[in-house]
Amino acid sequence: MLLRDLLARETRAPRWRELLPVLRRMEARGEVRGGRFVSGFVGEQFALPEAVDELRAVRRQPAVGGCVIVSAADPLNLVGILVPGQRISPYTQQFIAYEKGAVVAVGDMAELTSRMAGA
Repeated sequence: MLLRDLLARETRAPRWRELLPVLRRMEARGEVRGGRFVSGFVGEQFALPEAVDELRAVRRQPAVGGCVIVSAADPLNLVGILVPGQRISPYTQQFIAYEKGAVVAVGDMAELTSRMAGA
């Protein structure tokens, strides 16, 4: 999925105003779909047709508890970009724990690894 706010983390990406006509042409050819797929973001959003189907499937499933833990270097580190909060540098040795799409913890990766090894 692609939306304007997501380009904020990409230093070499084209500007949104340059990318938008290309995305609209791709939509007209059926290569991507345009719309509002994820609430809370302003402007057009684009996704591959398969991604739209997956988003719909996830929406139909009951909510499941539990955390998802990612490294700060992971592309899912969207804190301060798409997710509220202070931006976390991907060059740190930190982890981010998400629960239901919200950040619930940020900490040192080495500490997490040792804690998990001892469990």
